[in-house]
Amino acid sequence: MGGLEAAVVPKSVVTDDLRIDAEYFKKRYLREDSALSKCELHDIRSMAFVTDGPHGYHEVDEDADFAMLTAKCAAGWFAERKGADTVADWVVEKNRRSILEVDDVILSTRGTVGKCALVTEEALPAIIDQDVARISFNEDSDYQPQYVLAYLNCQFGQDHIVRNSSGMVQQGMSLEKVRSVPVPKASHGLQAMIARTVEEALAERRIAASKGHEANTALLSKLGLANWTPPEPLTYVASSIDAFASGRLDAQFFAPRIQQLIDHLATDGTTVATVAKSRREKYKASKHGDFNYIEIGDLDGTGTTGSSSVAAEDAPSRATWFVRPDDIITSTVRPIRRLSAQIDPDQDGYVCSSGFVVLEPTGIQPELLLTFLRLPIICELMDLLASASMYPAISEAEILGLPLPSVDDATEKAVVAAVQEGRAARARAHSLLNASKRAVEIAIEDSEAAALAYLDKMGAV
Repeated sequence: MGGLEAAVVPKSVVTDDLRIDAEYFKKRYLREDSALSKCELHDIRSMAFVTDGPHGYHEVDEDADFAMLTAKCAAGWFAERKGADTVADWVVEKNRRSILEVDDVILSTRGTVGKCALVTEEALPAIIDQDVARISFNEDSDYQPQYVLAYLNCQFGQDHIVRNSSGMVQQGMSLEKVRSVPVPKASHGLQAMIARTVEEALAERRIAASKGHEANTALLSKLGLANWTPPEPLTYVASSIDAFASGRLDAQFFAPRIQQLIDHLATDGTTVATVAKSRREKYKASKHGDFNYIEIGDLDGTGTTGSSSVAAEDAPSRATWFVRPDDIITSTVRPIRRLSAQIDPDQDGYVCSSGFVVLEPTGIQPELLLTFLRLPIICELMDLLASASMYPAISEAEILGLPLPSVDDATEKAVVAAVQEGRAARARAHSLLNASKRAVEIAIEDSEAAALAYLDKMGAV
């Protein structure tokens, strides 16, 4: 029978694990159990202190220093502070066990269970919330944090976490189960090599971030917005004619700083529509079949995007637009999040959600258009143009109508070069991180010698 998977498990194993659900005994899991049985295993509790963040009420304080990292902050190998709330000092003082330090590992334990990341200087000062576990390694531990991170992110680690999560409505993993995660012992040499690989990936990520800042600074300077200080009067007046013409009555929409920003950008009368056109190449499941799907959650916040493979029969109703190399996709929903991305050559023919506008650059370099649409001040303007309360969205016409002054060749070249160098650095980081977790898998499946040879071949260190 096609697609049927069956496994026979001794009663003793079922009794020992206290599980009788078939999902727990997938063939892949049993193969992994067999491979791990040949390794020396140590629970996380033997190498680290494990705790979670404060439960219940906590006070947000925008002027405080400590961020509270949530599950989404653990999604990309290195802890992200961006987007996290800062909390009042009393919350931190009452939960000092949750204060993070460099080289801690954080692990999501609720909802998106298994997302884990290394804590770096960029994320601090910070604590965690109740749905994140802090793994703080003992000073005398034989395990390097980067090696444990690579194991938790590899197939063996992720499968163990998924397999041992439970819950009817939302999957979760208790702290006790986190403490009980077995990690295979590896030699100092292999751990050190994997640690260097992860650290090199972090260095590439930092280069990418620096290049992104460089591109933003160059464009803001040319647009005359680097040190722009708009007026912030306590009161202002707008004409009822303007209010009815725009269909808006909210005070923020008529703030003088917004009108001055639009006037400042509109000096030469050019808009996004002047240099780009909307691509409306529609995907139809019945005609085109299986596809790679890009949705809002696939954008990584750095100007690039991932995707997922989807069968035609499972195509979401929002799977709408084909994308082509160098297209720029920008989210119409909550544009303040800066979710725009450039389509790579290997993403030709992918399909994106109807929540994006797809722009085909015609009179501008795609990297320059991408940088413009991701400038915080432009995203603030787009957010102001958005309407609705639950899911504020900006229309395609409003995006195309954004004023976009022309820039000189030197600025354009500087921005394009910085974006391309940043993209290359992110690609190198991605490759290094994949190599580190694959090396852990090879060490388990084959040998440490094979894992070291693989890292050497990949040029990981």
